[in-house]
Amino acid sequence: MNFTNEKAIFLQIADHFFDSILAGKWPEGERIPSVREMALAMEVNPNTIMRTYSYLQDNDVVFNRRGLGYFVSPSAKERVKAIKRNNLIENELPKLFEAMRLLEIDFEELRELFSIHHSKL
Repeated sequence: MNFTNEKAIFLQIADHFFDSILAGKWPEGERIPSVREMALAMEVNPNTIMRTYSYLQDNDVVFNRRGLGYFVSPSAKERVKAIKRNNLIENELPKLFEAMRLLEIDFEELRELFSIHHSKL
């Protein structure tokens, strides 16, 4: 995984988990890799993964079964959608709206640009 300087590494790893859960890679109720396994896979310190898992647990995305490991919560997909939606509204949209204002792009032009880009996918 390639990390950026935009946000903390543990949050970037959490985003990877979010995307994996939404894509169905880790279904609800499934065991996720151990802290050590994930640290090796991500090439980061196990403490960073532990911080990620704590964050995910605090947000009800994963839960810990003592002695068995971490598992995807039954409501993880909905929780992830809510977290990502909130992030979009709180952090991403204000940046987009400010860029649109500065570049004098109105919503109709944005809709057209989206339609063109979306048709290429």
